Amino acid sequence: MRRAIALGVACLAAALAAGTAGSTPAARTLRVGLVVNAGTEPGTRNIVALPYLGFVRAVRRFGVEGRVVRVAPNGDATSALTLLARRRYDLVVMADPNNAGSLDRVALAFPNVRFLLPDAPLAILPHRPRNVQGTDFRAGEAAYLAGYLAGLMERRRPGRDVVGSVGGFKFPGVDRWIVAFQAGARRAAPGVVTLNAYTGDFVVAAKCRTAALGQIARGAGVVFQVAGACGLGTLEAAREKGVWGIGVDVDESYLGPHVLTSAVIRSDRSVEEAIEHLVDGTFTTGGDTVFDLADGGVALGRISPGVPAELRRRVERVRRAIVAGQIAVPRIT
Repeated sequence: MRRAIALGVACLAAALAAGTAGSTPAARTLRVGLVVNAGTEPGTRNIVALPYLGFVRAVRRFGVEGRVVRVAPNGDATSALTLLARRRYDLVVMADPNNAGSLDRVALAFPNVRFLLPDAPLAILPHRPRNVQGTDFRAGEAAYLAGYLAGLMERRRPGRDVVGSVGGFKFPGVDRWIVAFQAGARRAAPGVVTLNAYTGDFVVAAKCRTAALGQIARGAGVVFQVAGACGLGTLEAAREKGVWGIGVDVDESYLGPHVLTSAVIRSDRSVEEAIEHLVDGTFTTGGDTVFDLADGGVALGRISPGVPAELRRRVERVRRAIVAGQIAVPRIT
């Protein structure tokens, strides 16, 4: 269940040696813990793997001592978070927002320990503990760009313009993507028909595949997945029917040439930046750190080479207009 990352050990040994060699005491090596689900490894193809990737980079870059504690399958994160809190880690990162309830309880029980939610706002915690820092990704800005590109590509097809989106559950964390995606599509193609469905699932890909096939049968030439692992079924339906699919959270272009682009958030950056601020003494809690198009915290993933250069330039102009505040992207909070 437990595995420590020993990347900070050499730095700790060097600091101890320096402390014994001179009269000035060495600074204590900061300790950062990460709680992840069993089986999670650092990478770019999974929304929970991204914070892990940022954690590994930060431990190497800043010379902190890092430890990873894994949550047992079908277990909750309470014991893992409690372990790190009892040992007074300087920062504890909860990689999966699905464990928000555990984090809320443990943060209240250990008010002198600082925690980070790397890909969710503080508001998802019932008591919003002041020793937790959340993250507000302006995901709608990336989704708006994805919708704009979808609308541009639809206008190139004969017949009416139709785009679809398939969400998991209906709640703000999903709707923020869908509402902005639809707005972007309407900007590119004012008469576009926007279809949407919720499957009530984030895991079973067959459910999203069925929903997407229904939208494609109604004329959708682009379908946007907003349902995690279930959403892979949306992209599979796009591949089967020869239409475009758009990924979410991470760059899903690795799935094949049917992926037009992806609307991504960089939760790896949120972890790396938090640890950087911890090291330089400026890390704070009790609010949300904001990431948007301007700082690259949200973005489009790889755009298909099948997109003409002129359309790419138009997408870039819209991106710049959003950053400049000239386009107001609808937000769901």
